Amino acid sequence: MPLKLSLKPGEKFVLNGAVVQNGDRRGVLVLQNKASVLREKDIMQPDQVTTPSRHIYFPVMMMYLEESGAEKYYDEFATRLTEFMGVVRNPGVLADCIAISKHVMAREYYKALMLSRKLIDYEDERLGNVSSGLPAGGDQD
Repeated sequence: MPLKLSLKPGEKFVLNGAVVQNGDRRGVLVLQNKASVLREKDIMQPDQVTTPSRHIYFPVMMMYLEESGAEKYYDEFATRLTEFMGVVRNPGVLADCIAISKHVMAREYYKALMLSRKLIDYEDERLGNVSSGLPAGGDQD
């Protein structure tokens, strides 16, 4: 089944490892066969990996984008998911973690990635504005 992407002007996406950017008008791209595609909004840069859920999302994203080298990201994923599951008590979130693991084991990386996004949303909701309430400096006089 073809994948149809509606692209905003200037929107970037990754297609089988290549960064592609849409022109200055809205565009539609139809992919007729299986390909690894990730929109700009779903791409996480290494410096954005700042929370436990993002430490799960990032290696899953890399496995999806670089499937031939997935094994080099798997250990990081497994370690971080285990740590996350060790501190979370929400049954729905734990079920999502198990589903993420099953998808990764089945090499269904995109499905795992979209569920990992739910972990980020859960974590952001739980942490709220914690970071804005912390002092900027380490030492206080």
